[in-house]
Amino acid sequence: MIPATFEYYRPKDMAGVLSILSKHGDDARVMAGGHSLIPMMKLRMADVPHLIDLQDVGGMSGIEIGADSIRIGAMTTQSDIIDHVGLADAAPILREAALQIADPQVRYMGTVGGNVANGDPGNDMPGLMQCLDATFTVVGLEGERDIAARDFYEAAYMTAREDEEVLTAVTIPLPTGGYAYEKQKRKIGDYATAAAAVQIVKEGGSCVSASVAMTNLSDIPVYSEATGAALVGTSVDDAALKAAMAAMLGDIDPTEDNRGPVAFKNHVAGVILRRAIERAWSRA
Repeated sequence: MIPATFEYYRPKDMAGVLSILSKHGDDARVMAGGHSLIPMMKLRMADVPHLIDLQDVGGMSGIEIGADSIRIGAMTTQSDIIDHVGLADAAPILREAALQIADPQVRYMGTVGGNVANGDPGNDMPGLMQCLDATFTVVGLEGERDIAARDFYEAAYMTAREDEEVLTAVTIPLPTGGYAYEKQKRKIGDYATAAAAVQIVKEGGSCVSASVAMTNLSDIPVYSEATGAALVGTSVDDAALKAAMAAMLGDIDPTEDNRGPVAFKNHVAGVILRRAIERAWSRA
């Protein structure tokens, strides 16, 4: 299929973007890499009379690594994440996750901002950003504000970003400890059947903190505080792993689709979570 007729805009600055958004309201949508929005438009799942391309807007790309945080511009591509040597040292989980997104062609165009902003429950970065306790910066006519990734997602394709706001950057506290992003999918390029992002801090053979988020197992990414809590104070032995898996199963809410029935998804989620925890623990 082809999309319905739309007006195309390519402003040169954020003022131009916000002017168009203000004029057309929820009839206008911004596009970063386009790998989420354009397929939806082609399938007529999204009606976008006014499409705003952000490619020419300056100041929205780049990776800045500070003393205690990392700032990633919204137009930074997955390929940029993979190729950035400093980022691979400071937050290797970002590279590990980016390498599992779709395929190289998509990663060269797909952006971090586009991946987190549109609320697609199948996207990889939203759950990862919740695991890392990231903050999303959005800008609108009334100025700039920050929204915690753990508060950003409200339902499938519904977020705390207002229609006339644009996500411009992601800020992540410098991660510590062991990490892992594990993903099961049917084939290269597919969304996850289940994926898990885990960060674990170990002291003296014991887990002192753990952060866990799951992908594509609900209509929003699932940051599971209970799963992390099940690991804290343990040596991440078999009993702790089983407790973490049970806690996670209480937080997710998968639905049957072409990736399998609910029972299968619950099983895969448990397997993937256990692998992610064990790998993160081995790296801690």
